[in-house]
Order: sequence, then C-alpha cells, then structure tokens
Amino acid sequence: MTDRVLVIGYGNTLRTDDGAGRRIAERLAADERLAGATVIQTHQLAPELALDISAADVLVLVDAGSGPPPGSFTIQALQPAERPAATPWSHHLEPAGLVALAGALYGHIPIVHLVTVGIESVDVGDRVSPAVEAVLPRVVEAIAALVARPAASAPVA
Repeated sequence: MTDRVLVIGYGNTLRTDDGAGRRIAERLAADERLAGATVIQTHQLAPELALDISAADVLVLVDAGSGPPPGSFTIQALQPAERPAATPWSHHLEPAGLVALAGALYGHIPIVHLVTVGIESVDVGDRVSPAVEAVLPRVVEAIAALVARPAASAPVA
C-alpha cells in the first residue's frame, strides 16, 4: 500500500447495528494489511475531519444504512458535493459535503469510497444483530482488498 489511506468508521455503538461502521474500523485498525493506514472511529462525520481527509489519497467511509438488505453491504465511489455543506442545525455532515469541505479548505480531495452495511435494527443496545455480525468479516476483507488497489477503483471525475 503506497497511497495515504484513511478509513473512517462512524455510527452509534449504543444503537445496535448503527455501530457497524465503528466496529469495522476497530477490526481494520488491528489488521496487518492496513499497516500504515490511518483508521478513525467516530460517532459522526464532523468538520474537524476535513484536514485528515485532505491529507489522504484514498478515503474509505464506513457506515450502517437502510439501503442494502441486512447482512449485506455495498461499496460505491463517492463524488464530493458541488459545494461544502453548511448546516446551522448540527455539527454533523453528510459524506459528500464533508469531502467538498476538505477540498475547499485544504485544496485536495482524495479518491472516496462509501461502504454501507445493511442494518436490521437500531434499537438501544451495545451489540450488532446476528445478520450484521455475520457480514463484518466480509466487509473487512473487501476494504482490505480495496485499499490494496485503490487507483483501479477510482471514481470517474
């Protein structure tokens, strides 16, 4: 791995499957295949991450979502928003807006991949559902393979 790789896993670990992104980041931080990569676990995407994002060549954002069926996941190239997102209501940003903010503030936008793990539940609890637990190793494998060859899967500008 020669590119500067940043993985950000985010979500709420006290809302069952919503914590999948952070659990994946925890596994990736201990994975030898990502030696040299920066792996961040966080509750939500915030403006403070823009500097870290601008320093990366490849960014992998890992989150839970209701798009894919429970126990599955998707990986999509992500294009930055046309303008940095500005919301007066929250410190939270959407992925495309945060990437655009990094570009606007620091002049560099990395190749971005959005990994979404399908959720079964966001009930109160500190463990993911069995369906999500079963897919976590496959997501880790897919991300490790993705960062091993990031240029081959770069988004089209």
